[in-house]
Amino acid sequence: MSQERLREETINFAAGPAQLPYEVLTEAQKGLLNYNGHGMSILEITHRSPMFDQLNQETNDLIRTLLNVPDNYKILFLQGGGTGQFAAVPLNLTSSNEDVVDYIVTGQWSGKAAKEAEKYAKVNLVLPKQDKYTYIPEPVQWSFSDKPRYVYYCANETVHGVEWPEIPAVGETLLVCDASSNFLTRSMDVSSHALVYAGVQKNVGCAGLTVVIVREDLLGSVRKDCPIIWDYTTQTKMKSAYNTPNVWGIYILNLVLKWLQDNGGLEAMETNSAAKSGILFDMIGRSEGFYSLIVEPKYRSRVNIPFRVCKDDSPNDELEAMFLKESAERGLLNLKGYRLVGGIRASLYNAVSVMDTKKLADFMRWFYEEYKLRN
Repeated sequence: MSQERLREETINFAAGPAQLPYEVLTEAQKGLLNYNGHGMSILEITHRSPMFDQLNQETNDLIRTLLNVPDNYKILFLQGGGTGQFAAVPLNLTSSNEDVVDYIVTGQWSGKAAKEAEKYAKVNLVLPKQDKYTYIPEPVQWSFSDKPRYVYYCANETVHGVEWPEIPAVGETLLVCDASSNFLTRSMDVSSHALVYAGVQKNVGCAGLTVVIVREDLLGSVRKDCPIIWDYTTQTKMKSAYNTPNVWGIYILNLVLKWLQDNGGLEAMETNSAAKSGILFDMIGRSEGFYSLIVEPKYRSRVNIPFRVCKDDSPNDELEAMFLKESAERGLLNLKGYRLVGGIRASLYNAVSVMDTKKLADFMRWFYEEYKLRN
């Protein structure tokens, strides 16, 4: 079987690292051996060369154009993933451990971010504690601090499948967003935020690179205890190359951004995202309770859809194990839910097509008929 044929017959529904467009991978093969005719692999070029400068600036410009980033924001390409930014955010936006910061915890990752921030500031949890993350409490239940340095939220929770339908209203307070798992799946008002960051390994690249978009008036007052590789001011001055950057990651991001442009930009990605999630929501809704969704309709993620396979109206581990086995045999890969949550999870990132999603829905229909209707 040819590599292309094998690729066509497998679909990666992982929550990250995620599926990449086939066109990007074939182009990356060329750059791996001979980047832009320079006779060197992209893995070999130095970050102090004109070749990298051009790649770095072009990638920066692509994000600015696609996301309509205002001129008074800087775009950085950093390492350490989203987890690194859990610390970098308070270290860059607070002045001491006595500063108060507000965290809107709606799932696993915003919860981890709040926990990390406790090392560097006084953390106020805006929402009442939830046993299960299946919705976002209404604003009447929110409890902000009087003068927090910033308010933090995660736009989409990959583990629990909770997505913000709109940007939270925080008035004049600085707003920070972890946009990792729905980054560039739809338009975003960057100007409503002080800072937006995203690990790229879900919708726009491979693991090892994090995009940070920060308002420039917030630069220049970093804390002394901030590691220099996460110092936004220093990294801005050095164009994300204070230390050796992830050149390969920036290259793959560059190729994916061009692919996004060639395939209709964010308008097309948002349309596709709605279509893909709609296909699965419809299939689940027609299954007479055999499949059950976990998150309330208003807050259901378009890109991470956790669900359960049920018997007698209750999740059934045996059926879910069979679902995972049968789906993997058909090339529908990485559908197991997060280890602390269980169940099934389909991640429908940008490189997962509408046709890919239909294949999953067709399998789900077959599995429903095989195990629900015939037993």
